[in-house]
Amino acid sequence: MNPEVLAIIEQLSREKGIDRAVLIDALKMAILTAAQKSFPGEINIEAEFDEETGEIQILVEKTVANQVIEPNCEISLKDASKLTPDARLGETVWVPQTLENYGRIAAQLAKQVIMQKVREAEIETVFTEFQDKRGDLVNGIVQRFERGDIFVDLGKVEGLLPRREQVFRETFNRGERIRAYVLEIRKSTKNAYVILSRTHVGLIRRLFELEVPEIGEGMVEIMGIVREPNGRTKIAVKTNDRDIDAVGACVGMRGMRVQSIVQELRGEKIDIVEYSDDAETFVRNALSPAKISRILIDHKEQSMSIIVPDDQMSLAIGKKGQNVKLAAKLVKWKLDIQGESEARALLEKESPLKLKSPEEKMTSAIEKDEQLDDSLIQVLLDNEIKCFDDIVSQGEEGLVSIDEIEEEQASQLVDLAQSYLSGNYSQPIIANDSVNEVTEESEDESSEIETADEETSESDEQTDDEENTDSDQTEKSADDLEYSVDELELIDPVIVQKLKDSGFQTLAELSVTPEGELLEIDGIDEATAKSILSQARQHTDSLENAS
Repeated sequence: MNPEVLAIIEQLSREKGIDRAVLIDALKMAILTAAQKSFPGEINIEAEFDEETGEIQILVEKTVANQVIEPNCEISLKDASKLTPDARLGETVWVPQTLENYGRIAAQLAKQVIMQKVREAEIETVFTEFQDKRGDLVNGIVQRFERGDIFVDLGKVEGLLPRREQVFRETFNRGERIRAYVLEIRKSTKNAYVILSRTHVGLIRRLFELEVPEIGEGMVEIMGIVREPNGRTKIAVKTNDRDIDAVGACVGMRGMRVQSIVQELRGEKIDIVEYSDDAETFVRNALSPAKISRILIDHKEQSMSIIVPDDQMSLAIGKKGQNVKLAAKLVKWKLDIQGESEARALLEKESPLKLKSPEEKMTSAIEKDEQLDDSLIQVLLDNEIKCFDDIVSQGEEGLVSIDEIEEEQASQLVDLAQSYLSGNYSQPIIANDSVNEVTEESEDESSEIETADEETSESDEQTDDEENTDSDQTEKSADDLEYSVDELELIDPVIVQKLKDSGFQTLAELSVTPEGELLEIDGIDEATAKSILSQARQHTDSLENAS
């Protein structure tokens, strides 16, 4: 060993980012492993490294004896005295060994040990470094494609963008720059790699934090993000500084800030709405730019029935119900959209939510209760009991003291009042079977709206071509693009099964798959691959044009 060893250690430490002490330990371990191969049996061996000179020594523990029978573990008193002047018989001394005596095989073994230790240290260093980047954005270069997954060169480590974390119809070419969200970091015995995502809402949050300084400084706060990748995103923001407009800060002058984010997301639409603690105001903001006529709220069911002008139905619902679905997720309420013409009859019905005064609420509830006589209303009013609060304050004893009220009636009145005041008494606000159901109807033939009600099946009998087209579209769900690979025509069923075994379940997945990836599947030649891709792309293009 010589000073060249120190130079090599320093160079490796700089290039690989590995601590110098780790490299020295790896070198000592390698030499020690090689030395142990030369000494059979259980013999104590140690390695020492001089960090100043770069010299390394192998020391073997031997016992001092008058007559040496086992040279590997014994040493004469004369030789021991040269190493340790006060050595005595029966004691042990550490005897240095000559490295050149170990031969070529020991040298190769030492090399393998050093390489393994360096590799392990490199993996651990990269893993530790990227642990701190979880939840952040990273930039990389597209390296290769395997079975729909994209491998990305991130510099010291390789990134993996799985098919499930890719945005539908978003394609990349080899050598293209890509920005993604770090989901997690994994390591194996061979390497460390980073799991990336282009669909996670964290990607939107980080992009806004980068583009909008006010968010990073805490003056504007992101309150919620909901997303349908490559479709639409809604983000709710609020300001912590009265002099700053939260929405305006995110949009930027002439929309420059939000446009840069839209470009990064390859055209994905982004709605920025102002957050409000008031649920009704928040819903109005979330459904904008649609105009809302009225909102009926059921706090018990955490639901809202939203009445909009008939000409605003398509705007409020959005394409394939996307707008109202994202709004419901953002505000965390169940939303039911209805047009004014449809809801007019419902609004005319009497409901406790429409009554103005506490007296009207009390009288209406008593009239609707089949177990109570309507004559009790006048009795209560004559005795200055004009609301449910008065009934509860009187209690059963106070009500029974009134001549016209019997004990059973008093108990029923108190139960009714307590039920109403606690919120357990409610009348149905809407006639739909579920407030979850989003009704998507409009009288405008030019609007492209889907409906969740079965009434749309009647339009199938109409002869008008345009209405028939709309009816066909309404029978499709928001997952139109998820057609099975079984839809492929003139393709051998064996090939279709191999596609499924390779992870292709839908035509949508096939439409964004490179031809070279299909050719790697056994049994698929160039003509078959082109036919498969052509059918898949024609199918998805026809759906886009229809929508």
